[in-house]
Amino acid sequence: MAQNVANAPAPAFRVPPATVERPHPRLEQRHGQRHTYAALDLGTNNCRLLIARPESEGFTVIDAFSRIVRLGEGMSQSGLLSGEAMERTVTALGVCADKLRRRNVSLSRSVATEACRRAANGRSFVERVREETGIALEIIAPQEEARLAMLGCHKLLEPGDGPAVIFDIGGGSTELVLIDHDGATPRIRSWWSAPWGVVSLTESEGKEAIEGKDRVAAYKRMRERVRRSFDRFAETLPKDRQGIRLLGTSGTVTTLASVHLALPSYDRRAVDGLHVPIEAMHRISSMIAQMDFDERSSLPCIGPDRADMVVAGCAILEAILDIWPARNLGIADRGIREGILRSLMARDGYAL
Repeated sequence: MAQNVANAPAPAFRVPPATVERPHPRLEQRHGQRHTYAALDLGTNNCRLLIARPESEGFTVIDAFSRIVRLGEGMSQSGLLSGEAMERTVTALGVCADKLRRRNVSLSRSVATEACRRAANGRSFVERVREETGIALEIIAPQEEARLAMLGCHKLLEPGDGPAVIFDIGGGSTELVLIDHDGATPRIRSWWSAPWGVVSLTESEGKEAIEGKDRVAAYKRMRERVRRSFDRFAETLPKDRQGIRLLGTSGTVTTLASVHLALPSYDRRAVDGLHVPIEAMHRISSMIAQMDFDERSSLPCIGPDRADMVVAGCAILEAILDIWPARNLGIADRGIREGILRSLMARDGYAL
């Protein structure tokens, strides 16, 4: 059953190599100093880090890192994180640890999501990461993942009085949140976590089917598989669909928005906060599903790194559009990391 997670706990973890005493916010303001915060999100497909300092109306990013690590690769068959995937991820986390030290980060929260939640060796991997890098990963529950994603991007919702759905298509799962947003702070009405992300859904169908001559039929199967996993969440959605709004945060939606804009290379400034007509997103998803790997790779903002997973992302997106047919899709190049940063800074008295 969908649950309300508005009051879900959000503990913070200090990274040992970067620990310093935290000054009181008022003293910081008096002396013109700013506390340095960091947020690390280790997903099934990506490892992402943001380091920032609070400002009068938000925060300024002073360093960032993002790398496709595919931690959950092959896990749907084995139930385990593979040796190669763990090696790739530890290497990326070592880069993050160096940045945390060099930037003198004093308060950080590092979270791990679906891959570490589901893998039988997920907790032992977290211990290895702590030993080798000093980063204390926290395996968070799906509802906390959904809450953080919502906190990180809700300000990009279209103006309006109707209910809104915010979703995050990950590598191993997809989180959806139904909110009322009639004030400064949104109220979560229900949330849902489906076990399909771009990695898990691709592996469920098999790359051979997605790339084969019957790939359109494979795409339809994936789309239906995801739609069924949303059935119980769909039951919580209001029947009156007047004024509804939709906002997505993930590599899938930012990639498809880039294709919509025909960008020669990815440009966050052009994509973050964009609102794309739903008809255009359906059209682009259908086009991508019909392409083979080489054709998808030739699109500038997809390339070979995303070409094998983007079809599954399109299937998940279209399943969401089926249950929540808003007029436009809001695009957010922000999410869990920004939600973590806002949470940490708000606790220290900063109004964001």
